[in-house]
Amino acid sequence: DTETQRKLEMRHREEEDDLYRQFSKKRAEEETHISQQIQEEWEKELERITSRFQHELSTKKKRINGDEEKALTIRHQKEKEDLEKNMTVKLDRKKESLTRKLLEQERQATAELVDKQSKEMINLISEKFNEFSQTNVKSYISPDEPPIMPYPAQPPPPSPPLISKMDIYHDPNVFAELDQIAINVAREDQKTFTDLVRLLIGSCITDVEKARAIFRWITVKNLNTIKFDDDADNSDTPMGILRGIKHGTESYHVLFKRLCSYAGLHCVVIKGYSKSAGYQPGVRFEDNRFRNSWNAVYVAGAWRFVQCNWGARHLVNAKEVPKPGSKGKSDSLRYEYDDHYFLTDPKEFIYEFFPLQPDWQLLKTPITISEFEELPFVRSLFFRYGLYFTAEDLRAVLYTDSSGASTVRIGMPTNMTPSLIFHYNLKFYDRESDSFDGIGLKRFVMQSVVGNMVSFRVHAPCSGAFIMDIFANATTPREYVTGEPMKFKSVCKFKIDCDDLQTVMVPLPDCASGEWGPLKSTRLFGLIPLTHEDALIFSDRTLEIQFRMSRQLTDFMASLHKNGIEEKKLSKFVSAHVEEDIVSFFIKFPEEGQYGLDIYTREVSSELLKGDKQLLTHCCKYLINVGSKRL
Repeated sequence: DTETQRKLEMRHREEEDDLYRQFSKKRAEEETHISQQIQEEWEKELERITSRFQHELSTKKKRINGDEEKALTIRHQKEKEDLEKNMTVKLDRKKESLTRKLLEQERQATAELVDKQSKEMINLISEKFNEFSQTNVKSYISPDEPPIMPYPAQPPPPSPPLISKMDIYHDPNVFAELDQIAINVAREDQKTFTDLVRLLIGSCITDVEKARAIFRWITVKNLNTIKFDDDADNSDTPMGILRGIKHGTESYHVLFKRLCSYAGLHCVVIKGYSKSAGYQPGVRFEDNRFRNSWNAVYVAGAWRFVQCNWGARHLVNAKEVPKPGSKGKSDSLRYEYDDHYFLTDPKEFIYEFFPLQPDWQLLKTPITISEFEELPFVRSLFFRYGLYFTAEDLRAVLYTDSSGASTVRIGMPTNMTPSLIFHYNLKFYDRESDSFDGIGLKRFVMQSVVGNMVSFRVHAPCSGAFIMDIFANATTPREYVTGEPMKFKSVCKFKIDCDDLQTVMVPLPDCASGEWGPLKSTRLFGLIPLTHEDALIFSDRTLEIQFRMSRQLTDFMASLHKNGIEEKKLSKFVSAHVEEDIVSFFIKFPEEGQYGLDIYTREVSSELLKGDKQLLTHCCKYLINVGSKRL
């Protein structure tokens, strides 16, 4: 019954209008009070310095000359100017402080009002649904069909869901049509929440679909960049329903809860801590710096997490915010979102969010805040790629052994192993520097892949704390060999503490960045290693490395690196030879020591046959210890 719902919305809007009038009145009263306080303080201080000036003039009147009187007058004038400046700054600071305090109170009052109104709206929908069910549904139900579980009239207590997100849907594309509806609805502005939600959920069958339509509308609408007209305060205007967003009194989470109530869905706003922007592994949650809010919505028979803000967070951080109404590139950017934050499984959500109420972890065995701090610092991409840590006891802070060594191992699902490429960045924990004694810290990390596991072995060059950020991207061999720059996004981050360093390791040879070993050449170029399958080779002064081509490649090149020797001086010691489908690299090492070998190639393509020059692409690299196994 749209009309009954709209009537209740109008009553709610009147309540909201009253609340906003109270906000406005209180702000005006408080600002007047502060201004009067500052004015009184100003006048007292002005009176004091003027009285002192007049006293000095009168006591020195008989023996003061013109220059001295002028100097006293100038000093008095400066004191008055300084006083005015100080009092203006003080007033501005007090107003800022007041605004923050009042905004927090207004947010709380708005959340309480929305909570009350949401309950009323859901009760109305539940009541109307029951009336409809009693008069209509019985005639439609076949006695052979299993009974459909009704949606609960009252919100159930928090408890862990019995099925996972993957059991509800495998692929976000199942919502493609629904997402497009949300995108289309977001292009227009509606005058009432009743109209908005009706447009969003009109074609929805399940409660999951209803929640999805609202989630996508919020992530598409890009509320952070909406340009509000001055009349947006008027609740009758199309943007009037979003005035809470304009004033900062209503968050994404409160708005999501409000819209859910219009769709007849139970939803709560959960408060707690999050590992959000600026957080580093090892940081304790001791103040309000990392406080956050998110939602749980009751769908598919259980409470499930939704984080609208992070679902659209790339838009918040976007360098180019799309202009309203603009088309093309910026328009498509607006429709990107992060599906991880819709119905996130509790076992994944707990890595980034910790509720103040343990029940809202929705875990069978809730964890403590200390355990939350110790969980590895991971991002949504980690879960999207299906990554996992092979060590169950892995912590956010890793401690090195006496040689400064520590290892992170990440497992990959079999289906992702051929397409995932990793990179890393190592820098000092307390400063932005990523070099030590002029050498990049990345040369103190050895990245390698064995089977479906990627390893990062760090050797700290000095005692202290470091941050290691691990990045990943899924690519196809075709995309990789074109040599186009790839965007890597962070999947996890660790703090590495090196308290006691007994053995200092030398940096690895200055090779191309990324993983060591031949597996990359197999994945991306179809090169099968025939002689050396491991990343590390122990050799005497001569070495031959062979591969078999499974597809046609051309122009092989290898470059040799050794600490302390220029690369061009080593170029004469390595050569490549191709015979049929066998590629051989011959190396004659000038001396013992540790070397790095980079191998490059390119595919024979139609573009190349036409005469277009395709750049050589890095294929793989080896670490070679010559003359001693203990180097």
